[in-house]
Amino acid sequence: MMKKILIAPLNWGIGHATRCIPIINWLLNSNFTPIIASDGDALLLLQKEFPNLESIALPALNITYQKKGKHLDFKLFTQLPHILKTLKAEKKAIKHIINTHEIDGIISDCRFGVYSKNIPSVIITHQLNVLSGNATYFSSRLNQLQLKKFNEVWIPDFKNNPNLSGRLGHFTKKSKLKIKFLGPLSRLNKTETETKYDLMVLLSGPEPQRSLLENKLVKELHYFKGSVLFVKGIIEPEQTKTTNGAFTVYNFMTSEALEKAINSSKTIICRSGYTTVMDLAKIGKSAFFIPTPGQYEQEYLAQRFTALKLVPSCAQKEFNLNKLKDIKTFKGLNMEYNAPDLKVLFGLF
Repeated sequence: MMKKILIAPLNWGIGHATRCIPIINWLLNSNFTPIIASDGDALLLLQKEFPNLESIALPALNITYQKKGKHLDFKLFTQLPHILKTLKAEKKAIKHIINTHEIDGIISDCRFGVYSKNIPSVIITHQLNVLSGNATYFSSRLNQLQLKKFNEVWIPDFKNNPNLSGRLGHFTKKSKLKIKFLGPLSRLNKTETETKYDLMVLLSGPEPQRSLLENKLVKELHYFKGSVLFVKGIIEPEQTKTTNGAFTVYNFMTSEALEKAINSSKTIICRSGYTTVMDLAKIGKSAFFIPTPGQYEQEYLAQRFTALKLVPSCAQKEFNLNKLKDIKTFKGLNMEYNAPDLKVLFGLF
């Protein structure tokens, strides 16, 4: 009988879900039966990608952002009771799912309530250290205590330099955590495709910041002289497309369409979320990063790649069309890597 593996990404934008796509394909190729568990857009996206797989809805975290990013820490603190309540409900749901679906193993992507002491449990994260300004030491220690509950921690990055996550996914000292480095995870592949769009906008992330950036970019790119592909990153039951001159807008794209779109675009404007970073590194595209205001991780990654002269970036409120001229002096992201040894990777199960 094929072993059943529950794979559960966090619904925080769609990045956690998209980077689970190669994991699910590896499980299928290794004769496991993946069962998807998540909520919101993350669940909807994976249901569209794998319509033949069983899927289960988990309790929704529903974290909201402030319009002003500088208040993010306070906003998250005020939602702590809700977060703890959701974690409790998540643990109860997982216990029930394990029993009713006869689950043999768990792969959680940043869902700390999705684990069991009775079956092998793995967590995927690129954050061994959680950046939170003055509270970075305490948030990192708390994060590491949560990671200890899992049998293994899978880091979607290279173990040694050069790597993508920097201090986020690497310790400077030896750790007791059982860590496996997978190499970057991307559902996309590089192809030789004729350039169709001068600029592609790829939006993602929680509201209201996603909409705030969308509105700003629509206004700015109204004056852009060239073809623009605009993907809003809004997961809906049906894909929609509108065209106005050289401006083409989609609400969302599935993996196959997105891969083709990025390969056929000259330059990408996007958030500096880690999943997007991995996708761009796989395809090797020039880009411009606009980190989500108040999200320390994205700000760190954007600043890191700008300092390395790989990808230019700026704060959301500072963006204008003139900023795109900086792209010419940057190298872009381009890293070749292969899938890990799947027998070793899934050896725990």
